Amino acid sequence: MLRLTLAQMRRSLGRLIAAGVAILLGSAFVTATLTAGDVIERGGYDAMTALYGDADLIVFPSPDATPSDTLAAARGTAGVTTADALVISWVSFESGRRSSNEGVIPVPSDPSLASLDVVQGRAPASHGEVALPAASAERLGVGVGDTIRVSWTVWPTYSAEDVAEATGDVDTSPEPEPEPTEKTADVTLVGIVEDPSGAWASYGGAGLATLDAVVEWSGVSTLDEMAVGEVLVAVDGDVDPVRAELAERLDRDEVLTRDEAAARSVESYGAGNFLVMMVLGFAAVALLVAALVIANTFQVIVAQRTRMLALLRCVGARRGQLRASVLLEACILGVVAGVAGVLTGLGLAQGMLSVLSRVQTGVPLPPAVQPTLRNILVPVLVAVVVTVGAALLPARAATRVSPVAALRPADAPTVRARPGRVRLVLSMLLTVGGFAALAGGVALARAGTGIDSMLPLGIGVLGGGTSFVGLLVGSPLWVPRIVSSVGRPIASISTSARLAAANTLRNPRRTSATSTALVIGVTLVVMMSTGAISAQESLAREMDERGPVDLLVVDSSGEAMSKAVADDVTSLDGVETVVVARAGLVLNAEGRERQAYVVDPADAHVIRDEVAADALAAGRSVVPEGWSGPVSTLEVTAQDTAPIEVLPRGTKTALLTTDAADALGIDRAPTTLLVRLSGGTDAIETLRAVQDLVADDTMHFESTAAQRQGNEEIIDIVLAIVIGLLGVAVVIALIGVANTLSLSVIERRRESATLRAVGLSRRGLRWMLATEGMLIAGVGALIGTVLGLLYGWAGAATVFGPLGDVHLSVPWAHLGAVLAVALLAGLVASALPARAAARTPPVAALGVD
Repeated sequence: MLRLTLAQMRRSLGRLIAAGVAILLGSAFVTATLTAGDVIERGGYDAMTALYGDADLIVFPSPDATPSDTLAAARGTAGVTTADALVISWVSFESGRRSSNEGVIPVPSDPSLASLDVVQGRAPASHGEVALPAASAERLGVGVGDTIRVSWTVWPTYSAEDVAEATGDVDTSPEPEPEPTEKTADVTLVGIVEDPSGAWASYGGAGLATLDAVVEWSGVSTLDEMAVGEVLVAVDGDVDPVRAELAERLDRDEVLTRDEAAARSVESYGAGNFLVMMVLGFAAVALLVAALVIANTFQVIVAQRTRMLALLRCVGARRGQLRASVLLEACILGVVAGVAGVLTGLGLAQGMLSVLSRVQTGVPLPPAVQPTLRNILVPVLVAVVVTVGAALLPARAATRVSPVAALRPADAPTVRARPGRVRLVLSMLLTVGGFAALAGGVALARAGTGIDSMLPLGIGVLGGGTSFVGLLVGSPLWVPRIVSSVGRPIASISTSARLAAANTLRNPRRTSATSTALVIGVTLVVMMSTGAISAQESLAREMDERGPVDLLVVDSSGEAMSKAVADDVTSLDGVETVVVARAGLVLNAEGRERQAYVVDPADAHVIRDEVAADALAAGRSVVPEGWSGPVSTLEVTAQDTAPIEVLPRGTKTALLTTDAADALGIDRAPTTLLVRLSGGTDAIETLRAVQDLVADDTMHFESTAAQRQGNEEIIDIVLAIVIGLLGVAVVIALIGVANTLSLSVIERRRESATLRAVGLSRRGLRWMLATEGMLIAGVGALIGTVLGLLYGWAGAATVFGPLGDVHLSVPWAHLGAVLAVALLAGLVASALPARAAARTPPVAALGVD
């Protein structure tokens, strides 16, 4: 049977290529994902080990031992060359009118424990020296050898008598509590440091100072009073005996190697694993679509081999042998395509790694992928399992071929099994129940208060997944009907179009399977696109309400804003409106304080929030919702107290009309610029331009537009990545369309010859197949678009429902692109099959196989 199976595969090589490409893409996806997961995990390890330098052992803190005791025990252990405590202090450096808050860590006692590199000058050696990152030195406008001022806070310490007094053990007269004091000192910048592996990136960088200076700048007297992290230990020689002795001396098991400590830290975050699991989910989608394509391919291959299988039964082949032959063919295809997919996936991973290593220079990345046995075997095993699983039903159909079928000189039969009632009932239960759960998740999310935020999301995901599975189960029931409905108006165009519309309905199950593969990919693409854009607009409205002014420029000195500054800001590109406004602090009756900006009703157009702008134009002030509830008049206090007409909104600040500000006695000196940006403006670049233009330390800048743009960029990046991943599933589905058309040409070979014989031209035959391909692809894309819009809106409503109303935002550009690509792909997929059908002479095609 092996020789026969290989011969059959050679004869059906053209038919198996499309299925092989589908499973190749799926296994390549899995390979690239697993390899990327290893890179993410290794990158997390490297980031954590960078914090530890080249320490051989890491001792985690314990409440039973002080840092001094741990250091003494480590340094007294045989084989230990040095030990340092991992500690950081926060101080403020000043140079002239410029200042910078900086984390400072001690200079390591051994270079092997260093996490920072001194790239200019030298490391601090005395109490009055410091080394800073290049960005901090540039911000302060200083260089190596310059003097800067450091300021820190000294916190009061409490004696035993203080503790006894606090607990009521002694009765003393009350005295004023000691307050923290601010101290300053001049230090010399002796070096510039660099963080090559991003060890302190989450802290915004770090500088170097001596241990005594770091302790003093922490505002305490000794190291034991600081928040000390791990103790880093350098070992001379074999690590294991030193580790065992140190663990025994400290009487604890928290003595780990560098990799063990890094693994512990990475697992505590779990971000890398989550990312890998998310991408593997997309790989599963791609494999599901590939399984549909493969099942369709083998189903028709078995149908095409009906006569040969029947002849094999006539000469003595058993049913089990025929079933084993089909499954062996699937297994060989899975192995070959899986191995090719592994090679492709490794190549893709290496290409992405090369690109990222050039772009993300601050992120530690390995120079090359390091394939493991797991990353090679798992994708091949998955490819084989999916391929063999997809071939199970066709193999079962092969065993039903009777020997009598060999005596019928007719075209290979098509698969016309009608969906049964069990499928109908199961599909209805899953679909109706799933949509009910999805609606329930949306309703719970919109209810908001008093509900666990994960509950609506969990119900929504479960309901959406269940309803989608129900739709897929019932697809043979409704997809052919939709194809028929769309095909009717197309059939009136020409004879070729009428034949194409009829051909799509000749085998409803195969048409349904092909369209369903495309439906899955398109639904997920449109769902993510719709959900992301709806979420983007909902977040934008929320940010407009919370921060109704695009850009605020506030003079913190209290001096009036000069007209020249306002004119300069107005002249910048991207600035639409600039209003000079008063500002002040206001309180409600409960004493809640808020910053307030005064907006003349004539200048209300500077406000981005349309509801707030309309209220100000009508003479009503805008205050935070927590201030007033549903009331329209509120007692507000500034210099004076007065009742004012208000509109409660979700804003962080108050917006007062000029009449309300006058009644409250707010200073008439305009200290603030309210700036509205033009549509499509780069808010971040505009903010930088304003900061460069108004180079004054007394100016404070706040840009809601820049925050909104940052959120939108993050969503756009994530959306692009997700659509790119899901695009693999769409490509596989389109391969399925091409596969279906190719098999359809072979299956209808004699029919096509008959059409040619009665007068249908080659061009007409090609257009018939092109119309058929575009009809199948177009209907699949159309169904996927509708479902994607529905699921995308429901997902956005579930996630962002507590924030307010979420309106359906239609990504017209994405929808147009999806439909255009589907139709074009259907046309392209028909090119080779149509060419093969048109080139076959009618006389040769009419011969009996």
